[in-house]
Amino acid sequence: MPPIQVLEADFDDPIHRDGVVAVIDSYASDPIGGGQPLSAEVREALGPKLRDHPTSRVLLAFADATPVGAAICFLGLSTFRAQPLLNIHDLAVVPEWRGQGVGRALLVAAEDLARRETCCKLTLEVQDDNARARGLYESFGFGDYVLDGPAPTRFLTKELEP
Repeated sequence: MPPIQVLEADFDDPIHRDGVVAVIDSYASDPIGGGQPLSAEVREALGPKLRDHPTSRVLLAFADATPVGAAICFLGLSTFRAQPLLNIHDLAVVPEWRGQGVGRALLVAAEDLARRETCCKLTLEVQDDNARARGLYESFGFGDYVLDGPAPTRFLTKELEP
């Protein structure tokens, strides 16, 4: 098994741009990611949108020259601490590389990036039924966010029509 190398994605490099899109499409196509591949329009727009977004930080994992995982991150601000935070919005590993340390390598790289950006914390969301990902995140030190009470905070979403 080749070693895993994690780099910040360079969207001007077609190998990086196409690799990020391919990894995210692989995740979207998987039942845990919704079971639907990205549309052609999204595949075309994703690289430029990530490149141009002012707070995006994208990490790409390679095994030799093959992209095998990605972490799509965004800088935010902790209002309770008045410091930056790094949200890992998507962490995806292609199916044949799951369980090989790619996700952990991406988390290590995300934490290193967050420290360089002087972030006070890392955040992420995970589906309750994704036991493999939850186990990885918990082993890395992530836990439910609780504010002075017994109940964890929930991540909610509301879709907006175009």
